[in-house]
Amino acid sequence: MADSSTTSVRPVEPTDETRWRELFRGYREFYHLPESEEVVSRVWSWLMDAEHESQGLVAEADGRIVAIADFRRFSRPSTGTGGLWLDDLFTDPEARGTGSGRALIARLQEIAAAEGRSVVRWITADDNDQAQILYDKVATKTHWLTYDAKPLSPVSTD
Repeated sequence: MADSSTTSVRPVEPTDETRWRELFRGYREFYHLPESEEVVSRVWSWLMDAEHESQGLVAEADGRIVAIADFRRFSRPSTGTGGLWLDDLFTDPEARGTGSGRALIARLQEIAAAEGRSVVRWITADDNDQAQILYDKVATKTHWLTYDAKPLSPVSTD
């Protein structure tokens, strides 16, 4: 595979659908998420909807998409600024270590700078050691822990 000097990054386009779906399925499989074409189709539709908050980038090497990054903008009330949230980053296993992940993160940093945003932020699994090798080089690990709470059922007012 190519190195980062031959990797280019661009916004995802409608003609990328087949390859994006392959890589997004790989992302979901990597994180042991259940197979769901409904989810894959929904996220693709978000990326193709100019009014939706989610956007996507692809990294290409030698004319082939080798990695994807899905992101969105978010407000940071604690600092009175805005940031970019990297939701999904996945590189084809055959292309890992070639600079495509680094190139996608760098492009997000460029977008954030151009828009006057204060941060590009993401989370990863604590056992995703390979990705953390890159992340430790391009970003600062925070001390924040992540919590998920399930929505409560609506309270009946009858």
